[in-house]
Amino acid sequence: MRLENKVILITGSATGIGKAIAKRCVAEGARVVVHGLEVDLAAAVVAELGAANAVSHIEDLTSEGCPQRLVDLAIKTFGRLDAIVNNAAMVTQGNIHNTDAAYFMKMISVNTLAPFLLIQAALEELSKTRGSVLNIGSVNAWSGEPDLLPYSISKGALMTMTRNLGDTLMRENGVRVNQINPGWVLTENEARRKREHGLREDWYADLPKMYAPSGRILWPEEIAAAAVYWLADESGPVSGQVMDLEQHPFMGRNPPKDSSTIPSK
Repeated sequence: MRLENKVILITGSATGIGKAIAKRCVAEGARVVVHGLEVDLAAAVVAELGAANAVSHIEDLTSEGCPQRLVDLAIKTFGRLDAIVNNAAMVTQGNIHNTDAAYFMKMISVNTLAPFLLIQAALEELSKTRGSVLNIGSVNAWSGEPDLLPYSISKGALMTMTRNLGDTLMRENGVRVNQINPGWVLTENEARRKREHGLREDWYADLPKMYAPSGRILWPEEIAAAAVYWLADESGPVSGQVMDLEQHPFMGRNPPKDSSTIPSK
C-alpha cells in the first residue's frame, strides 16, 4: 500500500474532494484526521473509515488556535504526523462590483491564511517524518472568472505560497510542498450550487463539450487518486510544483461562437 503507516491530516474532509482523499488515503494504508464544520457528516466519515483509522475535529479553521489543535489531535491519537492536505475552502461568488473588504478578507482568511497557519503549526512534526504538504487549489488560480474574483485571487496566492514554501521547506526541513489545481468537479456542494442557480436536478448529465469535452466533469475520487502520488514516497524529492487537473487546456482556450453557457464552476 502506497501510504502504509502514514498519518495524514485533511481539512474539509467531511464532504467532497476532502472526503474522497480521506477514503483513498485509508485504502492506501494511512490513518487520517478528518476535519469539517458539520458534526454529523464528519462522524459518518469516521464511521465509514473505522475508529482505528480516523478521528475527527469540528472547528472553523480561522478560529484562533485551530491549526495547532488539529496537529495536537493527530499526535495524541496516532503518535505522528506525515502529511497535511489543505483542502478546506470557501467557494462563493463575488466580482469587482459587489465584493467589499470584509468579504474579501474572509475569503483570504479561509483559503490562504488558514493553510499557511496549518503548515506553520505542523512544521515541527512534519520535519521529524520528512513529511509533505499538499495544497488543493483551483484552475481559477490562473485568472478565474468574473464572478469568482476573490476566490480566484485567494487560490492564486495559495499557488504562490506553494512555490515559495516548496523550495524553502525542502531546503530547511526536508518537507515537500506541492499543489493540485482541480478543474470542474462534481462534489455535493457543486451539485447544490448549480441547483440553486436554477439548473435541473441532473444538470451534469448533458454538458456543452466546451466545458466537458469527455461528456462529463471530474469525480472527487479522480482528484483523490492524483493526491495519493504527492502524499506517497514515490514522488521522491519533488517539491514546489503545481499540477492542473482538468480535461482541457483552459488557459488561452477560445470557445466556439455557438457554444452554450452555464453558470460559473
